[in-house]
Amino acid sequence: MQTLLNDRYQVIRTLGAGGFGETYLAEDTYMPSKRRCVVKQLRPIQNNPQIYQLVQERFQREAAILETLGGATDQIPALYAYFVANGQFFLVQEWIEGETLTTKVQKQGLFSEGAVQEILVNLLPVLEYVHSQHIVHRDIKPDNIMVRHGDGKSVLIDFGAVRESMGTVFNSQGNPTSSIVIGTPGYMPSEQAAGRPVYSSDLYSLGLTAIYLLTGKQPQQLESDSQTGEIVWRQYASQINPTLVEVLDRAIAYHPRDRFASARAMLDALQSIANPIPPTQPFFSHPPIVQTPPPPTIPVNRQPTTQNNSRNSILMGGLIAGGLIGASVIISQVFRPSPQPVADQKVIPTVTQTPVVASPPVIQKNITSTETPVVASPPVIQKNITSPVIQQTILPSPTVSETTNNYFWLSERSVTNTDLDDKDGFELDIMRNSIYARHGRRFDTPGLQAYFNNQPWYNPIYSPKAFPPKLLSKLEQRNAEYISKYQDRNQRRHFPK
Repeated sequence: MQTLLNDRYQVIRTLGAGGFGETYLAEDTYMPSKRRCVVKQLRPIQNNPQIYQLVQERFQREAAILETLGGATDQIPALYAYFVANGQFFLVQEWIEGETLTTKVQKQGLFSEGAVQEILVNLLPVLEYVHSQHIVHRDIKPDNIMVRHGDGKSVLIDFGAVRESMGTVFNSQGNPTSSIVIGTPGYMPSEQAAGRPVYSSDLYSLGLTAIYLLTGKQPQQLESDSQTGEIVWRQYASQINPTLVEVLDRAIAYHPRDRFASARAMLDALQSIANPIPPTQPFFSHPPIVQTPPPPTIPVNRQPTTQNNSRNSILMGGLIAGGLIGASVIISQVFRPSPQPVADQKVIPTVTQTPVVASPPVIQKNITSTETPVVASPPVIQKNITSPVIQQTILPSPTVSETTNNYFWLSERSVTNTDLDDKDGFELDIMRNSIYARHGRRFDTPGLQAYFNNQPWYNPIYSPKAFPPKLLSKLEQRNAEYISKYQDRNQRRHFPK
């Protein structure tokens, strides 16, 4: 073939060849710098005069699209020119000096988790813009993403739009159509293989590209679930951040409705990894058994006393005079910061004692429990009461602070054994059920309901039977099941199953 294309572009070498034509590295002899460029020679799939004019029109339209895209970002090669010569179609594009992701893996080995996140965060805004122009790339894969030497940016190359115009034919009804499917087997999802690509088809391909960089496995080397069609790859990602694994799992979901709705949504999910929620800290106070005054609320004719703000403060009782034998009693009490009167707090009827409430207060000495006797302090005194004895109900379960962990992170990332190993049955029950409580579920178990009633974020809407499971995301369902199995495995349940 001639070495000077269109009397302007001097071919240096062939970069690639395929069914649609060839690609060359060339010099622009019209430019003083002799700048290098990529010249793509494209051939229609059929040399049919009937459709030649139609192909030419499509080629011009798609070239205009590439010009718009390349002019908006430096992460898509700029279109310098297009022309038709001797029945062949040519595109002249910016030469990206760099390496494809495939080449980098072959030279350097697997990418680190941070490097993969950087590539994804770098490319998703580009895809967001491409999709905003109503264009689906359709051929995202490691060969079509280049890392530019100058600035290390990822550049998206080789759009399938122009190649599709080269595949134009007439169907049996005489209408123009495309006889080919643009994309690479393994990297394109099922709807694209059926000729119906959507925006999330690009996210699917990008997700599989990231998995290749992390594991070295091409899509054809990964198994898929025979029932769901989902790709099975987690066994190769045991050391990878669970949140990143969840993001990629969602990106490569078999059905488009289960993927991210947009490149922006996927980008937001990835950026949450940069500010991860810290590991859950134990939120229980010790000693674990705390007595609290019961309902009904006892009226008082004075302002409620503000309790000590420290979670572990100790109240020392002094000598009690006026009819009592001189003695010193140390009363241990772990206080919960609350602006409410002590009598307003809710408890569960489990153990009954009969403390005496009078003025001065009297401490019940003959307590049968082996625990250190504890009375609520300061005592709530009813001055006009006719009986000196009030029934008190005590909760022999761990109580938690009003400012407890709300476990909203269970909707953001996968739970692991590390999050669970230091927790007892009560806290594990709270963790698991907080997933449902966040969506407004009520509980049949009084202890659970009482706990969540004390949480400022809790807004009960649904009865247990009316609660719609579809409110839970796949991640939340997975986390609830994971915690439940962990509890069964380790026999750590506080409330009945």
